[in-house]
Amino acid sequence: MTESKSKLASVPSLDPFDPEALRLTQDFSGIVGVKKELTTVRLKRPGKQTWFRTHPSPEYRISPLATIQLKEDGECYVVAPPLVPELTNEITFVTLYTVIDRHGVVSLWPVPLPPPDGKDNEWWKSARDAAERAMTSWRRITSNRQLGAYEIWTAPPGMPEPEWPEDKTLRDLLKVGLGPGYLVDSLEHPLIKRLRGFA
Repeated sequence: MTESKSKLASVPSLDPFDPEALRLTQDFSGIVGVKKELTTVRLKRPGKQTWFRTHPSPEYRISPLATIQLKEDGECYVVAPPLVPELTNEITFVTLYTVIDRHGVVSLWPVPLPPPDGKDNEWWKSARDAAERAMTSWRRITSNRQLGAYEIWTAPPGMPEPEWPEDKTLRDLLKVGLGPGYLVDSLEHPLIKRLRGFA
């Protein structure tokens, strides 16, 4: 008999309807013995109701990075450097920040850099400001269309520090986030065909 079967065999018979017999101890999370796999990493801006932090280490951000952002679809694609000259008119240059929310969900936030022509705007400036501030304290951002920028909110005191996934590097996060077709590494990529009217 295996050890697990012997343990099951030694469990005393319980009244299946007795609340106290069914109640777990307070350390129930430690007895489960499971580990959550990181299977989804979205490239997106934090939601307006989301408290978030950005990773303070330079090892967890990339700048500059070439992206193609589809605002209507809420999607962001990363463009491999050799293709940038071919796709200049479609590209937004960003800093990619690693973000975590209060639920421990990790994402990657592409924040636009000042464009080469110098035509910066308040949306991009306030997003960069929020990303920098979120390295040291919890923040939220909400759109203010009359202001033409994001408003930055500071969390009340007492929120615990984020628990970053220590076993994941930025490379690991990119592998998950860009895995399902979000890396444009060929002019034959479906996104490029779509933008050029071939799909």
